[in-house]
Amino acid sequence: MSGATPGTPKVLRAMNDRAALDLLLTHGPLSRTRIGKLTGLSKPTASQLLSRLEAAGLVVQTGTSEGRPGPNAQLYAVNSGAAHVAALDVTPDRILAAVADVTGATAGEFELHTGRGGDGAVRQVLTALDGAVKAAGLTRSDVHRVVIGTPGAFDPNTGRLRYASHLPGWHSAALLDELAAALPMPVEYENDVNLAAIAEQRLGAAQDHENFVLLWNQEGIGAALVIGGRLHRGWTGGAGELGFLPVPGTPLVRGVARAGSGGYQELAGAQAVPRIARSLGLDTPDEPYARAAATLLARAAADEDDDPLLAELIVQTGRRLATGLASVAAVLDPELIVLSGAVTAAGGEPLRAAIQAELAELAAPRPRLVLGDVPHRPVLRGALESALADTRDEVFDTSR
Repeated sequence: MSGATPGTPKVLRAMNDRAALDLLLTHGPLSRTRIGKLTGLSKPTASQLLSRLEAAGLVVQTGTSEGRPGPNAQLYAVNSGAAHVAALDVTPDRILAAVADVTGATAGEFELHTGRGGDGAVRQVLTALDGAVKAAGLTRSDVHRVVIGTPGAFDPNTGRLRYASHLPGWHSAALLDELAAALPMPVEYENDVNLAAIAEQRLGAAQDHENFVLLWNQEGIGAALVIGGRLHRGWTGGAGELGFLPVPGTPLVRGVARAGSGGYQELAGAQAVPRIARSLGLDTPDEPYARAAATLLARAAADEDDDPLLAELIVQTGRRLATGLASVAAVLDPELIVLSGAVTAAGGEPLRAAIQAELAELAAPRPRLVLGDVPHRPVLRGALESALADTRDEVFDTSR
């Protein structure tokens, strides 16, 4: 609310406007009377507020209430076309892109298979973004903000991508400048696991929690750290790169930056699950290691025949995951640990219970462990939520 003095009528009107818009986002279409009751405003003030927001293009009339006692009332809703945001989820093999309107509804999606070569990162980003924009029936200039999620993190001190040597074409020192020059809207970059944590914090298992850890286990193993309600990224953006954590049970890995892996990744990452299965005499699927790990754990979690080998696969995987989490619990003492990523999700409740039981033996703090509650594309959803939060702060600020 730049340019306005706190406590002035202009600021108070803007605060009431934002409160009403947030209520409409939460509840959907509301009548003038209902908005007045929820905000504590008088009917005349609520009417003035809605007229102001309608003139600003932020709300629209959506029909009338029906089936209730008394006369039908005019309903108002947030104008979904007031702003649009985009999000990209980048992996070595593909880019998922999505566009959402200001209410959070997805308007268009696109998937670009990139492989490990071909076009450079800038061209890939533009192709994926334009695909989602086209699917939404928009143009690139209609997008207010883009959030891009990648493995690793862009070092705020150098601008280079770190902790993601497996992501080809994204390590140029000039990449961020090139993307800024190619895109007409603000672009923000965030670690993919941090975005999954944002999704859980806004929509999933970590709602109403200000101190939690999200453990991600998919192609790589990592964590997002939320302290006091805010993401903790660290000096170089590397907070939560748990895959590099030295842990007992595996040889000490040196030169982790060159190796692209570390002790915890080797002990408990996706590649460890097929190895455990083979050591138990279980058949392993002929699939990439992350998919094979998810297949094996899903089979074990769904086992109705009480196969002792499948049960042992869950126990050993849970024991290994708890080994690294014990260090996290000892340092951060989080209230909650959210288990996310395709590999961990495949193990479901049996794996969660195994980790919880082992962690109780290894760590003095006793955080509660829960499964992630945003199973569908949590990184992409978190990127959209991040973009929406900043865009709403701008577009919904009627004091500007």
